[in-house]
Amino acid sequence: MKGFAVLCFIGLVLVILAVPAVGDGLRYDYYCETCPKAEVIISKMMDNFVQCDTGVPARIIRMHFHDCFVRGCDASILLNSTAHNQAERDAPANNPSLKGFDLIDQIKEALEYHCSGVVSCADIIAYAARDSVEKSGKFGRYAVRGGRKDGRISRASEVITNLPTPNFDANALIQRFASKGLSLDDMVTLSGAHSIGVSHCSSLLGRHRNFNKTGLPDPTLNFHLAQKLRSKCPSGSKVDPTIVMDTSTPTIMDNKYYEGVLENKGLFTSDHTLLTNKLTKKQVVDSAAQPSAWEKKFVKAMIKMGEIEVLTGQKGEIRRKCSFVNEKKG
Repeated sequence: MKGFAVLCFIGLVLVILAVPAVGDGLRYDYYCETCPKAEVIISKMMDNFVQCDTGVPARIIRMHFHDCFVRGCDASILLNSTAHNQAERDAPANNPSLKGFDLIDQIKEALEYHCSGVVSCADIIAYAARDSVEKSGKFGRYAVRGGRKDGRISRASEVITNLPTPNFDANALIQRFASKGLSLDDMVTLSGAHSIGVSHCSSLLGRHRNFNKTGLPDPTLNFHLAQKLRSKCPSGSKVDPTIVMDTSTPTIMDNKYYEGVLENKGLFTSDHTLLTNKLTKKQVVDSAAQPSAWEKKFVKAMIKMGEIEVLTGQKGEIRRKCSFVNEKKG
């Protein structure tokens, strides 16, 4: 424990020297004194999860994105629905496609054992998403500020009005990201998360076989990819199969996504539309040509996204279980 205290002190000194003071309640090494092993525990558990299932990083990164875009990064995505309220996790955009709730619950249980009532579910998602990025590509481990509190409200009705959808055009994407304080460059950079993970065939919205009810595939979709998608997503299937979002390197977070977009292999309309706007197209071309520069921008954009409308200080709470709000005392 003494060793952890020394490391925390050194880390705090470096942060104080390198970063100007801010008043949002977040800070590096947030759990240094109250739960010094918190980030280590999360990282080790994420290691174990990824060793068992390489699809974990994509699920956690997506969960982080879906959480932060609705009510900010407050872990509202983790709350269960009740008899009187349908929660975010049960909105069509999240259920049944969003996965990883059980993993966050396991991490929370471990942290409650080591330091009960200290680490918020919102911070767990943020740290786990950071570890997911690190474990899915050539990214180094980057610092994430802690101090988020958990929200007490989660409404499924707010998902569709806050999350971008697969059929958004460039202008709609730009506006939706701007409403969250994210720039056009942030939007194109974060779109690179489609470099890993899978999607359900239903999310294609007919782009591969009956685009806009024409009976034909979207003419902007690569012909050979459309053929493969028709094979993997059979018409009239009772199940909703999954398909990889990046056919080049589906389990590695890299800039191959942008190369695919330039070859008309973007899976969704929201991917291809990045080529229809002069500014977004330039970002796609630059990201495809400069992998190291894109990696640095991706880290910055993830950090920025992870601090959207956070609850800190006396706002929110630290849930004892991530899927339920705490019972009010008295």
